[in-house]
Amino acid sequence: MIAPDKEKTFPLEGYTRLCFLKNIISNPNIEVGDYTYFDDFEDVANFEKNVKYHFDFVGDKLKIGKFCMIASDVTFIMNGANHLTKSISSYPFAVFGHDWKDSMEGKSYPLKGDTIIENDVWIGYGSTIMPGVKVGNGSIIAANTTVIKDVEPYSIIGGNPGKLIKKRFTDSQISKLLEMNWWDWDIEKITKNVKYLTGSELDKLF
Repeated sequence: MIAPDKEKTFPLEGYTRLCFLKNIISNPNIEVGDYTYFDDFEDVANFEKNVKYHFDFVGDKLKIGKFCMIASDVTFIMNGANHLTKSISSYPFAVFGHDWKDSMEGKSYPLKGDTIIENDVWIGYGSTIMPGVKVGNGSIIAANTTVIKDVEPYSIIGGNPGKLIKKRFTDSQISKLLEMNWWDWDIEKITKNVKYLTGSELDKLF
C-alpha cells in the first residue's frame, strides 16, 4: 500500500496552492508534523506571513501536529503582540528609546507560552488563534473564529470569541480515540485504515 510522499511540497499534481506545510517552513520557532497541509488562495508562502508578532527575542514557538488542515487566511497571533494590561498605560514606551528606554526595568510583558495545535485539527478559513492557546486533538475551528482559550480534544468551536458548539463524539469515544492516537501509527497501518478513519465506527479500526 502506497501513501503520499510526506516530503513532497506539493502533493496534488499540478496544484501549487496546497502544500505539506513542514516542507516550506524556514522559521526554527515553527514546528509542523507530517502530512499537515496548508491551502492558500494565492501563495503558500503566506503562511509564515500570517504568523504575526513572532519575534525571536520573545522565544515562543508555534507547534502544529500531524494531519492538520489549515485553510487560507488563518492567522496566528504570537506573544510579541502582548502589551501591559495591569499598568496605568499599555503604551510600549521602552521600545522607542531615548529617556523612555528604562521604563520597563524590573517589569516584563505578558508571556502566555507556546501556541500548540495538536493532531488532526481542522482550522477553517479566516480564523485567528491567539497567543499561548492549545487546540486539542481532533478539533474543528469554524471559519472566522477567534480562539482565545484552550480547546478540548474533539470539540467544534465557532464565533468571536470562540465558543463550544458541540463535541464531535461521546466522552467514551473521545477517550478511546485519545488512547488510540492513530496519527502516531506507522504510515502503512494508517494507509490500511483510511476507509475506517473516514467513517464513524471505531471498532473497525485495527
